[in-house]
Parts: sequence; C-alpha cells; structure tokens
Amino acid sequence: MPKQRWWIHKFGGSSVADAACFRRVAGIIEADPRARVAVVLSACRGVTDQLLGLVAAAARRDQDACSGGLVALRTRHATLAQELLEEGPRQAYLELLESDLRDIEGVLHTVALIRAAGHNVRDLVSGFGEIWSTRLFAAFLQARGLRRAVRWLDAREVLTVEWGPLGPAVQWEASRSNSERVIGSASHDTLVITGYIASDTKGLQTTLGRNGSDFSASIFAALLDAEEIVIWTDVDGVLSADPRRVPDAKVIDSLSYNEAMELAYFGAKVIHPQTMAPAVEREIPIWIRNTFAPEKNGTVICARPASEQAVKGITSIENVALVNLEGAGMIGVPGTAHRLFGALRDEDISVILISQGSSEHSICFAIPESQAVLADQVVRRAFATELREGQIQNVEVSAGCSIIAVVGDGMAGTHGVSAKVFGALGNAAVNIRAIAQGASERNISAVIDGRDASKALRAIHSSFYLSPHTLSIGLIGPGTVGSVLLDQLASQAARLKRGFNVDLRVRGIAGSQRMVLAEREIDLANWRVALERAEPVDLDRFTQHVAAGHLPHRVIIDCTADSGVGMRYAEWLAAGIHIVTPNKKANSGPLQYYRELREAGRRSGAHFLYEANVGAGLPVVMTLRDLRETGDQIRAIEGIFSGTLAYLFNIFDGSVPFSQIVREAKSKGYTEPDPRDDLSGMDVARKLIILGREMGLTLELDQVTVESLVPAGLRDCSMDEYLERLPRFDADMQRMLDEARASNQVLRYVGRLTADGRATVGVERLPGQHSFANMALTDNIVRFVTERYADNPLIVQGPGAGPAVTAGGVFGDLLRLAAYLGARL
Repeated sequence: MPKQRWWIHKFGGSSVADAACFRRVAGIIEADPRARVAVVLSACRGVTDQLLGLVAAAARRDQDACSGGLVALRTRHATLAQELLEEGPRQAYLELLESDLRDIEGVLHTVALIRAAGHNVRDLVSGFGEIWSTRLFAAFLQARGLRRAVRWLDAREVLTVEWGPLGPAVQWEASRSNSERVIGSASHDTLVITGYIASDTKGLQTTLGRNGSDFSASIFAALLDAEEIVIWTDVDGVLSADPRRVPDAKVIDSLSYNEAMELAYFGAKVIHPQTMAPAVEREIPIWIRNTFAPEKNGTVICARPASEQAVKGITSIENVALVNLEGAGMIGVPGTAHRLFGALRDEDISVILISQGSSEHSICFAIPESQAVLADQVVRRAFATELREGQIQNVEVSAGCSIIAVVGDGMAGTHGVSAKVFGALGNAAVNIRAIAQGASERNISAVIDGRDASKALRAIHSSFYLSPHTLSIGLIGPGTVGSVLLDQLASQAARLKRGFNVDLRVRGIAGSQRMVLAEREIDLANWRVALERAEPVDLDRFTQHVAAGHLPHRVIIDCTADSGVGMRYAEWLAAGIHIVTPNKKANSGPLQYYRELREAGRRSGAHFLYEANVGAGLPVVMTLRDLRETGDQIRAIEGIFSGTLAYLFNIFDGSVPFSQIVREAKSKGYTEPDPRDDLSGMDVARKLIILGREMGLTLELDQVTVESLVPAGLRDCSMDEYLERLPRFDADMQRMLDEARASNQVLRYVGRLTADGRATVGVERLPGQHSFANMALTDNIVRFVTERYADNPLIVQGPGAGPAVTAGGVFGDLLRLAAYLGARL
C-alpha cells in the first residue's frame, strides 16, 4: 500500500483571533479525513505587532507601555485557555505562558538599559506569538479526542535559514536532516507547527519575516513532500480585483504560479512570491480558502490551472511617479539605458516599470513616488553633460500616478485582449501615460493618473468579467408606475440574467425628496425600505453615480410626469446615457428641444426609447415607425389615446356622477398624478404631437385644437381643491350625455391628426356601431389610415392605462434597449 502523503494547513492570525475561531479551525482539521496532516499557525491576530511594540517601548524606556502590554498579552491568552482547555491542560499551558512572559520581561529590561534592540532581539520576542497559539491549539485539539495523535512541533528545531540581501534563505540540507530526526516517519500524526519562526545557522532564533507563516507552510510542504497546501484566511480565495474598489470582483478558480507572482508583485492580496518558492519548485498546489466559509472552493495556485479565463486579475500599484528622459541625442547611442538604470541602482531607487519606444527618442520608467525627487536629481546628474549640450532635451517627473496591471497566462496568443483593455480605458475617459508588456504576454501594464485608478480598475474588470449586456439603471419616480416597474424587474431580473446573460442592475432610485444609491445594485425586494432611509435627492449626483464608467451601459428610466426632469434628457443623451421613459414632456415640448434630443443621441450613440409615451404598453410608436421606414405614406391617425378618458366615458352612464368616476379612476392609477393632465386634453394633445413628429411634421403644442374637460375656474387651483369642487359641474356632463343618448350616440374623447398637420382633440358624439364606441374600459384604439391601409385602416387596440400595462411598456423598451446593445432575447 503506497505511503500517504502529508497535507499542510496554514491558518493566519484572523483565523485564530479568538476562542470561536480556534473551535472553527479545530472543526476544519477534524473534518480532514487524511492520515497525515500538518497545521501551521500564525500568532493570534495582532499579537506579533503587540510584541514588536513592547520592544519599541522598551527601547524608549516606556515602562508603563511595557507593563501594560505584558498584562494585555497575559490576559488575552489566559482568557483563551480558560475558554478552550480543561483544568489540567490549562494549568500546564499557563505555567509555560508565565515562564515565557518572564523571559520577555528580562529581555525588555536589557533593551531598556541599552536603549536599543537589534534584529535578533526583535526576532526573539516577536516569535512568542506563534509559540503560544500553537501550544494552545495542540492542547485543545488533543482534548477534543482527534482520531490522530496530536504533536506540537517547534519549527526552530527543524528549519534552518540564513538571512541575506534577498531575505531568509532556507538551508535545505540542514533542515531536511532536522526534519528526519524530529518528525521521523510519523504516519498517523497531526502536527501542530509554529509558523514564522526558525533558527539561523548558529542555532539562534530568527524569523522568516512578514508573511513568514505562509513561508513556513511552503517549506514544511517541501520537507514532508506534501500533496497540497491550504492557506486558510479571511477571504474566499484570490479575487480578480480589490473588492473595496471593484464591487464585482470575483473569486478566481485557479491560477498558475506565474500568474500569482505577477498579481502579488502588483499589489494583489495573494501569497507572497518568495513564500511560494519551495512549493513551486516541487509543483505542490497551493489552495487559498476561507476559514469562515470552508464550504467554498477557494482558489488553487498550481503549475497547470484548468481555468479558461484569459485574464485572471486586474490590480494596481498606487503612489507612483513616472520619469521621462527624452532627447534626440539618445537615438542609436549604445549604453544609455545602462547608464540610466545603473545610476538609479547606485542610489537604491526601485524601478517598477520601464517603457521605451523603438525610436529610442525617450525612455520612461515608473518608481515609488517617495523616491521621485531623488530620482530627478540622480538622472540630471548622470546626464548633466547631455542636458547642457542639448542632446537630451528634457527630464520630466510626473507624480500622482498609478500602475494598472492586467494579468493572465491566457492572454498569450489571444487576439483582442489589448484592444479590450485599452478600449475599456478609453470608454471610461482614462488617459494612458505609458504602456509596458513583456514578451510572455502574461501582463499588460499601463501608467495612468492616480485619481483615475479606481475607475480604470472597474472599467477593465467589467470588460472581462461582466456580461457585455450589463446595464447600470437609475430610476426616477418610484410612484404609481415606477413602483410597479421595480417590482416587475425584481421578478424577472434573475431569469433574464440566467437565460439571456442580460444583467439589469438598478443602482439608483430617486423620488421627489429622497434617493438611494448602491455601489453594486439595490435589493429590489426591499427597495421601499431602503428609500425611506435614504439621503436627500440630488439629481446631479444621482446621474454621476448611474453613469458609472466601469459598467458597459448606463440608462435612466424616468417614470415621472415632470417637465424639469425631461429638460435633462439632452444632457444625459450627450453624456452617452440611454433614456427609457413614459414621460411625454420632453418629446412634446418645444420643437427645438425635440431636435436637440435627437442630435444629442446621434452624436453619443445613446438610445432614447419612449414607446410608453403613447398607448402605455401598446406598440403604437413602433407601428408608426415600421410603416414609415418601409415606405408607407401616413394620411391620418385618429383614435382614443387616453385610457383615462376611455375609462371615464365607458363608465359614465349617468348612474354615478362624473366627478365620482374621476376620483375612482385616480385611485385605481388610471389617471396622471393630477387628473387635470388627462381631462384638460393636453395629455392627448401631447401624444398627437409625438406621433406627428414621428410622421415628420413640425408641430408645436399650441397648434393642436383642444377641448378641455376641466372647467375654467378649476384650472389653476390645487389638485385637492379641484377634486372637491368638481361635483358642481356634474350637471354639465350629464346634459352632454343626455343629448348624445337622445340621438343614439355615445360620447368619446377623440384625437385626430392628418398628414397636412391638422390636429384636434375633443369630445365627439359617435354612432353606437362605430369602432370607437365598442371597446373595453381603459382601451386605447389607434387607427392608421395610410396608402397601404386606406380602405381598411390598420388598428392597434388594447389597454392604454393602468400602472401594470404602462410599466410593462417601459420594461419592454428596456429589453429593446438591451437588444440594441447586442443581447439576444
């Protein structure tokens, strides 16, 4: 039977922060079915920093800080022991803890006397955190009755390292010999190993530096010929970007060692490249998993990852300065780069990125911003003669930059990756200062203005990780129609994303007084509660938020009847924001503004959809466009364009006063927020204007002849007063009805529009057999008389009022927009 290989688990400080964390870690180890398990632990969260703080306090002779720090450490670990261990093991642990604290106190006393602490002292004191956490965990795990024997292992007995310019170098021969002696051939053990600490070649305690416990795990994996390493932390794995800056960051399923090293170099939260080296050399897979969500798969870093994602991560380096050396005298002159970078090396200036054009006219490079002044001096000194003689014209230092790096093995040989990166930056209006790409094609880096870093990260990330049909949506007017639309979106969003890859993200909702904004998207199941707790409305900020440059498309849905909102459309369209709306005010406003809207959309490529302007959810505007665009000639359009007025005259039979019917229609959502907008006839007039302009007519609203049903004395009062006083005019409406009935006719509110521009709106008496006389309660009916449909006009008929059908019409426009943008629905 083949010998089972070891499995290495490493837990960081956040994973052993308190007693609950210790229990969680124990549960993970107990669930591991393997026979040979090694557990490497960091110190409890914050303890290493506390220990180093004690040394610093002693060096400045701060006795109070030293005493208080020792008490805090004693209390914290004693409390953990109290919660986790029974009497016997607890007493043994506390005795060792007290002994260690006395040793530390003695060291601190010595430091205070000489007012200095060498690195060996700091290494000695800072390493106690791992000793305490592992002793405690080993005792706790043993007491829980683990089926495997539990052994505590002091890494100082095994690991031998020698510090050099590149950090701690493992002395493999000595360490392997120690491992065989101390660990032997244990076959069914659980080893609990101190992370971070080791011994030097003289046998003195040292450390492996920051991230040392990860390094410990990797070294022990190599010594024990482990099958895999699992680094347990407080994140779900390696993320495709920093989630604090890119809300849509995703866990990467797998990375190659090279990809992980590239991401780590550019600041991503990945295991440090140096700590991976022993595992990389032996091709031992490294898993990054979440202690607090062990059910999640995490990320595997290995030699041959299976992921099909071309780009694995987008990350950045902040606080960078870009230095540009430029001059005609550099062209074709050997050794210029050698002189430049040699001078920088001599002053210990770290060069992060280099970019040089093939013309050799200039060399630019990125350095830490903190070294910018020194670098400027060094370069000017190194090329003083060339600057004086004009062979080099300029040395320019630009501070406040960031480097954006896009990393992925799959980029090699894949067409279009660079285009997607730079296209995303261009669409987000991010200017690129310098570009670098290695021959491996594993990394594309760009230097940009630091103020644009977050926007750039989001834009590039979205281009690779989000659906190309992701819409950033802002809805204005969550009232009668808007609230229903939000509920419709909530019910269908998951299906649309799952079935058609259409990602509809409502990121902003604005009412008349308050607005709610969400970085990723608003929970539509609870948007009403969120809006109640929201901030005061600011449409400029609302627009800026919705128009997020990192998302592929932006759309504002205006569900108000507010002309002020409509007057913002040109600005939004010019900014590339799509608009979907049932609000008729903009389309029926001044002809000049109507033309400005079309021109703004044409210039920016933004779409303006307003099918619900006429007929709620009925395809009236679409039908008219189809007729015209296929060459038909429109002679006349006529019909009942108001679902509200259709309802009123269908219901009005004399048994109930007209004013009461108006109130009922308003309560059912059949009218505009102010019923006078319907009863004045202006709503129908606006629809005729919209249809007329779609026909190519240059109509203005004052050219429509309108018969208003709002008494003159009620046109300027408040809405409440209007509803209160309306019953006084019921007799006039009753008389009109009686006259029509006397002639076997019905009353209907009709709009008519002819090709020569005549437009009328008003009450008409029609025969009972007329098509307008026989219709359902809130139906709109629109007749198109055209060259093709002359003898038998084309009719569009159906419900033309009500929140559900109007919201449905707006939703339909939103899906049409997604289709225009490439979605296959």
